[in-house]
Amino acid sequence: MNTKQTSKRRWTLLAIAAVVVVAVVTATITALAFSILERKNEARAPKQQVVALDETTVDPAVWGKNYPAQYESYMKTKEMVPGPGLFDTMSPETRTPTADDPRTQIMPQRNDEDPRITHMWAGYAFSKDYRHPRGHYYMLEDQRLTKRVQDFKQPGTCLNCHASMPTIYSKLGNGDQQAGFDKVNSMTYAEATKYAEHPVSCIDCHDPKTMKLRVTRPAFIRGIKALKASQGVTNFDPNTDATHNEMRTFVCAQCHVEYYFKGEGKTLTFPWDEGIDIDDIYSYYQKEGFTDWTHGETGAPMLKAQHPEFDIWSNGIHAENGVTCADCHMPYQSQGAQKVSDHNLTTPLKTVNASCMTCHHASDDEMIKRVEKIQGRFVHSRDQAFDALVQLIADIKAERDAHGDTADVKRAWEYQRKASFYLDYVYSENSHGFHAPDYTQRILNDVTDACRKGQLALKGVSDEQMQPSENTLADDKKVAQTRG
Repeated sequence: MNTKQTSKRRWTLLAIAAVVVVAVVTATITALAFSILERKNEARAPKQQVVALDETTVDPAVWGKNYPAQYESYMKTKEMVPGPGLFDTMSPETRTPTADDPRTQIMPQRNDEDPRITHMWAGYAFSKDYRHPRGHYYMLEDQRLTKRVQDFKQPGTCLNCHASMPTIYSKLGNGDQQAGFDKVNSMTYAEATKYAEHPVSCIDCHDPKTMKLRVTRPAFIRGIKALKASQGVTNFDPNTDATHNEMRTFVCAQCHVEYYFKGEGKTLTFPWDEGIDIDDIYSYYQKEGFTDWTHGETGAPMLKAQHPEFDIWSNGIHAENGVTCADCHMPYQSQGAQKVSDHNLTTPLKTVNASCMTCHHASDDEMIKRVEKIQGRFVHSRDQAFDALVQLIADIKAERDAHGDTADVKRAWEYQRKASFYLDYVYSENSHGFHAPDYTQRILNDVTDACRKGQLALKGVSDEQMQPSENTLADDKKVAQTRG
């Protein structure tokens, strides 16, 4: 074959190869175009309204017709499946239903697991019934059937965070949400719960027309306005002034907070006027002169902390870095072209890859071990503080039984009040110290310190003598001598 023929053959092969390459590229581009079109159609599908939603649509199943992926994950809150880690390991107990309580499953009783609780809350409803929580699906049923409601007369205020409320507020307030909120608070729980059909649902966090996140609880609107004011931001309204990222926390913070029932109207109130550090909150209660109950063993005027997840998160590293509640507890999941927020509302340890790995780069096992280490340290410090509080309660009770309500006993009450509230604050918060490890440890140190000072007060040591860094060496020596 001569050079001319060889060259011609080469060009022929190159031409064929070029045709093949063009054909493959064309086929690939065409397939990609069809795939993109298909994904775009999938992404548009959820926006097609199967049913009309408005401010009266309370049932999440109706919302689920338009948003089936979100509803499917929300319904998983019915499942009580233990997860990894140290503390999400509880399985429900099987029980025989009765006419008064139709439940076939309940979670274990915390009071049975740790008798120290009954001493901390002696004389209060929580000392009678405080179970591990079931999923959000059960929040209304479990509240209605707890002994704290069955055996104690509770205000309607309790309903605000366990039922879907916007339509109830509108109905009771004739269209005025604030008036309806006030009406609920002024009722008894037995009266208010008759209006509730569903636990917290879609309408509580989303505008039914736009799906935009929103705050529907007047208590949070008032509380965050006061908190922002303490930070120099005036007239803050979360529904008009908050960023979308803030709203991914605020919708949860409507309920996962510290609160109290203010005044004769039992108005649900968040104590953030001076700030959201626990010292600010305790100072607020002191100035308000508020007391939840009188301690059944010592007679001390007491404060009951609630479940301050938002408050503690606000003092932690995730808040500092703009990581929201939804980022960890409602991580995004891919379903075709859709990016869907998981509405299962569960521990991030069940969804480590989606919840943690957008920021962290480690294996699932390593992340779980990190959490366990933080929580293990918290429990160690918490138990030491708990033992100190129980001993203080026993000492006050013994002194009171022997000598009555002396001046020293009344001074010890103040230390018991503070120690109990600070311990309760981190005990009732559900992250076991994870949301703000350093902050939580500081609180537990304050608990132990308050217990120590309460015991010194019973021995006649003055408050001035117990002051820390301001003391001179001579004063320190006097304290040591008094204790001896």
